[in-house]
Amino acid sequence: MKKKILSALLSVAMVATLLVGCGSSAETETAAPAEEAAPAEEAAPAEEAAPAEEAAAPAATGASGNEEFTIALCAKTEGIAWFDDMRTGVDEFNADHDDVYAYEINPEGSDAAKQNAMLEDLIAQGVDAICCVPVDAQAVAATLQKARDAGIVVVTHEASDILDSVDYDLEAFDNDYFGTLYGQYLAEAMDGEGQYYAAVGGLGMTTHMQWFNSMVAYLEENHPDMELVNPNGTPGEDDNNEQTAYDLAVQAIAAYPELKGLVDCAASSNGMALALEEQGRTDIKLVGLATPSQGGAYIKNGTQYRGLCWRPADAGYTACEIAYKLLKGEEITESTSFTKEGYDKITIDGNLISGNAPLVFTAENVDDYPF
Repeated sequence: MKKKILSALLSVAMVATLLVGCGSSAETETAAPAEEAAPAEEAAPAEEAAPAEEAAAPAATGASGNEEFTIALCAKTEGIAWFDDMRTGVDEFNADHDDVYAYEINPEGSDAAKQNAMLEDLIAQGVDAICCVPVDAQAVAATLQKARDAGIVVVTHEASDILDSVDYDLEAFDNDYFGTLYGQYLAEAMDGEGQYYAAVGGLGMTTHMQWFNSMVAYLEENHPDMELVNPNGTPGEDDNNEQTAYDLAVQAIAAYPELKGLVDCAASSNGMALALEEQGRTDIKLVGLATPSQGGAYIKNGTQYRGLCWRPADAGYTACEIAYKLLKGEEITESTSFTKEGYDKITIDGNLISGNAPLVFTAENVDDYPF
């Protein structure tokens, strides 16, 4: 669909500016994974981008009317640094391609039903491609299949369990490997023994559960003196919300007096860090997903032992780039080199594309990544 059609829709949409991240090249700490795993490679942050617009409508950069393709990215939630940065990448892709109108829209509050409704609306609009980072992959699988049936290209990110419903799923790295990184750094911080509590954004979030399960498996095999205290071995759910992560940490600290470690597989680990800082619990070590702009201070002062990440902007850019190539009829193979570092060399398993773009933040390098 042409940009001028969406531009007309914009005239009635409410918008609110969001801050987005910027970046510059820097060295990351490479992991010291289990013998079978390779070290994490560094990924270069993207350049600073202009502020983007609120999720209820496409970004107000708008369409010029000369574009051949419209690509909409619908991610998990609005108003957090992670997906603000992803919008930076989508906007950058839009600026780099004169024949494309690419934009990002997200539901409020990691709401799967709201995201599903947004996807239905995009289908009704007749966009050319949908990129989706699902709140709950299973909850949107049928809708994404409906989009494909309507001739819309569908690319997901963090949704490797619904490959039958998409053209391609993009992952920043091998998720089992990334999960072992959580375990390795937690074991390092806890000296290989003691109790730990873990949370994910949601039990339906595919990659979060992969990381959690791989972490637990790694620790059970390599550090049997470390004990997961979560009831029934089920991670807590923080809904990608800092306040909820804070509450979970406070509850875990109160419930388990011998607690030595916390893990958050969602981009809200700074909520847990705040709980530790307020209680002065330097004896409890935290490893979690983090953006430097939100978690950097905690990493530098030692409240958070390590921050794990990949650049959301680069993933957003690359998801759009995959969709664009498919719309132009280009074949994607392992010799395909995408623009962003970490995705310039890929592996493909069926319709699962994996890059090699993990980042590990330490007190020494976190300031090199201002996103």
